[in-house]
Amino acid sequence: MFDYPLRDTSICLGVDGIYYLTGTTGSPDWWAVTGDIQIWKSPDLVDWTPLLTEPRRRSIVWNVDREGTWQKPIQLRDGAPFRPLWAPELHYLKGTYWLTYSIPRLGNGLLRSISGLPEGPYADNISVDSPLSPYIDASLFQDEDGQVYFLCDNGKIARMNEDMTALVEELQLLKPANAEHVGFEGTFLFKANGLYHLAGADFVDGDYHCFVASSEHIYGPYGDRYLAIPHGGHNTFFQDKSGQWWSTFFGNNDSAPFKERPAALRIEFDSDLRIKPMGNGGDKYG
Repeated sequence: MFDYPLRDTSICLGVDGIYYLTGTTGSPDWWAVTGDIQIWKSPDLVDWTPLLTEPRRRSIVWNVDREGTWQKPIQLRDGAPFRPLWAPELHYLKGTYWLTYSIPRLGNGLLRSISGLPEGPYADNISVDSPLSPYIDASLFQDEDGQVYFLCDNGKIARMNEDMTALVEELQLLKPANAEHVGFEGTFLFKANGLYHLAGADFVDGDYHCFVASSEHIYGPYGDRYLAIPHGGHNTFFQDKSGQWWSTFFGNNDSAPFKERPAALRIEFDSDLRIKPMGNGGDKYG
């Protein structure tokens, strides 16, 4: 078990065959003043160790106070200092590693590893000294033609330019046929079995779930949203070395035996190409 507090789990299979994990840190107050992006690594999705950078930094690959600019302002929330860093995701695109993240009330950032290595160092890749968008949560998707898209918030999407320094169109909302959005946060997009699968996180009766809607075209129309990963809110999907698809998740309720610890489970596609968790003891926890 990965015994370190973490939410919004993201796992990326690196070009070197190693799995890299990141997510929201800052326990016990996830809404306070944080600012670290940390990464762990594993050869097998079971044994995880910090991705060492410099001796004193350990798994920290980027920090707002040390390396930020527009990200630094501290605001107040209910009278308390407020500047968390939420939901970083690691992606390998265009020969290097990228980190998306959000600073609530300020916006989304995008970092590029200038070394081509997962440990960085990372530099701000946005062409202007400002957020890429004013929303929460952020992700990237590269289509089969090489085009990269930026996603955020509740299902918003826009194409990026070639060097990924800016958006080349206005953000637009991808909407399921039966709902205003796929989820109110935690948007993630991937392609499998010829379909684009749009995921999002939403609460139903107090439980935090992952919902998905699918389409033959990236801009839609998308079909009905459905419950894909119960209690799996704000997750990502990835393939392992054998091509098996997985969903990340984290213990997000008080009854979870691994509360606020990262985890992953194998998924499958049913006859309608809908996502569902695999049974038969297929889980592996980080």
